[in-house]
Amino acid sequence: MPSSGAAPGTRTMADPQPPQRAARIAQQDEADLVVRAAAGDRAAFGVLVERYAGVARRVARAVLGNPEDADDAAQDAMLSALVKLDQYDARRPFGPWLLRIVANAATDRRRRRTVRRVEPLDAGLTAGGPRPDTTAERRALGERLRQALAELPERRRVAVVLFDVEGYSHAEIAAVLGIPEGTVRSEVFHARRRLRALLADWKEEV
Repeated sequence: MPSSGAAPGTRTMADPQPPQRAARIAQQDEADLVVRAAAGDRAAFGVLVERYAGVARRVARAVLGNPEDADDAAQDAMLSALVKLDQYDARRPFGPWLLRIVANAATDRRRRRTVRRVEPLDAGLTAGGPRPDTTAERRALGERLRQALAELPERRRVAVVLFDVEGYSHAEIAAVLGIPEGTVRSEVFHARRRLRALLADWKEEV
């Protein structure tokens, strides 16, 4: 009588995909969306925009500070990316390519401004930090973190936001910023060290 169970070591359809294979499938899905978008499929481009809208805004805000200017820069970058889709190399991840366009658009907008105003960044930037016990403490920490981020040099600020908030790898951030991976590691290290120093006494001020 045939056995109903799978042989030892045999992967069944119910088993999850290995992480490496899942990543390849996700990248292929994204490449397909880009091909369709480049061919004029607005729905495919809409999926890409929805997928990256949040991180695009946060990267732009890390450069500009002002939320309204950052949102405009992110929107400009999305439109620019649509025009440049034929330049995208489908063998590489789409996210870093897009975010480099976002960072460049935000930098260009900052250069055009006559007066720079540093406004609070997105509250989501507090993710991964200390866990305050009260709403007041959370607000205080969020405000201190935004102020501390505003004191960092632009490239260092973008690098640490992409690494610690968005979860991008050093290699991906290097592609976004157009700098060597070792430089990214250095920027993140120095950003973290500076932020720790600036936030060391936040509880005493709540």
